[in-house]
Amino acid sequence: MQLEYEVIQSWKPLFIFLAPFAGIFGILFLRKNPNAREGATFVVAIAQCIAVYSMLPQTLAGKYLVFTFWEILPEVNIQLRVDPMGQIFAMVASTLWIITTLYAIGYMRGANEHAQTRFFSFFAISIAATMGVAFSANLFTLYLFYEMLSLSTYPLVTHHQDKEARGGGRTYLAYLLGTSVGFALPAIIYIYWKTGGTVDFLSTEVLGESVDPMAGGILLLLLVFGFAKGGLMPFHSWLPGAMVAPTPVSALLHAVAVVKVGVFCILRVYTGVFDQDLLHAVDTGLIITYVAAFTVLVSSLIAISQDNLKRRLAFSTIGQLGYIVVGASMLASGALAGIDQPDAMIGSILHIAMHACGKITLFFCAGAIYVGAHKKYISELEGIGRRMPFTMVAFMIGAFSVIGLPPTGGIISKWYLIKGALQAEYKFVMVVLLVSSFLNIIYLLPIAIKAFFIPKNAGAFHGQVREAPWQCVVPLCITALFSVLLFFFNGPLVELAKDATQYLKPR
Repeated sequence: MQLEYEVIQSWKPLFIFLAPFAGIFGILFLRKNPNAREGATFVVAIAQCIAVYSMLPQTLAGKYLVFTFWEILPEVNIQLRVDPMGQIFAMVASTLWIITTLYAIGYMRGANEHAQTRFFSFFAISIAATMGVAFSANLFTLYLFYEMLSLSTYPLVTHHQDKEARGGGRTYLAYLLGTSVGFALPAIIYIYWKTGGTVDFLSTEVLGESVDPMAGGILLLLLVFGFAKGGLMPFHSWLPGAMVAPTPVSALLHAVAVVKVGVFCILRVYTGVFDQDLLHAVDTGLIITYVAAFTVLVSSLIAISQDNLKRRLAFSTIGQLGYIVVGASMLASGALAGIDQPDAMIGSILHIAMHACGKITLFFCAGAIYVGAHKKYISELEGIGRRMPFTMVAFMIGAFSVIGLPPTGGIISKWYLIKGALQAEYKFVMVVLLVSSFLNIIYLLPIAIKAFFIPKNAGAFHGQVREAPWQCVVPLCITALFSVLLFFFNGPLVELAKDATQYLKPR
């Protein structure tokens, strides 16, 4: 069933996109006064967040706000449109930008990082690009802001400007630009040619009878792997390599902007490009399900072997992104024919928000540990909970969310994904999700347990250590609290996720 919606012309999407650029002017103008510089960032971030949430009632009511820049090709506009899926992503990104800014102040000053003005400037550009992706009305607009995000996050990845940072940055751009230009762009051009310019996500049909199943399968592979920010194997190596960046950047990459943009683009491909007949006809739909399931399991196994905390969390992220892709890929199952709101797709959309809160908490904790204890290896953290109790309690809550345990929001999205696997008659996916959750327990919970529950003098942790600056500790406590609140108060998110399934092209 296709839900009805009303398009309303509005400047709000443009304001939300441009707000971070206004913040950059403030950041640069006030660069000699750090407190004022960060104050400007907060003002803009809060204004953007308020604007995003102000659109929620209209989005829930089926009123989609639209702003059109200009027509770049016949039938193709650079256009922003606020719909249920974009609304969820924008709420997550705008909320966490405020919290991450506070955290970045404590981390960057506590670690005496250089070039903080440059850092906050490119951070703002990255959020603008993320909002552009969230509100993209068609494939061309999506691709434009996708590439903008890749380029704007490169200076953040290479922030330290040393050999390791430059190497990580080269890998980062090689994977992300190489796949987008080599795979996604040709597919988008071909779709434009075959459909006579129909690339809008809310059009009645983008791809259907205009291509045969073999061509459709190739296009699906090109788009899914072309948006390599989604972290599917074998195009995942950029993600652990990006861990050379400061922790606030890692939090941005792995919880809010980059990786979520990747899977968000893949969700758009499945819901806004292919009709259901074509998805059911292409054999590559099942192939992507297997690839995503393989990514989930293998990344979890690799995470267990990592002693570096940020690298363990990076491989955990790869696995959690696999959850989102595998949920979308189950749309190719013929068993979903006639089902208006597939649980697998609802779970994938919800997991964007649930994983964001849990994973950003874990990265915040990793950074706080580095600032407060100068430790980055898991083997060095036994007993640290007695010195950094707020940080490690938050770590445990974040771990619960990523694992999918109550009372955190992670269990909600995983519940829908498992139901979706049964609904699609993909029982092997259900097994993969359950086994992966068990592996999540193995590589996350022992960190928190050993931090608190080993004998006082039996651990390897020594030294005078205290909590990181309050600017680091308060944000991680807030995001941990969000993870819990999403367990109890997830109604609007679930409603938006269900509304977003209207993009599924009718059979």
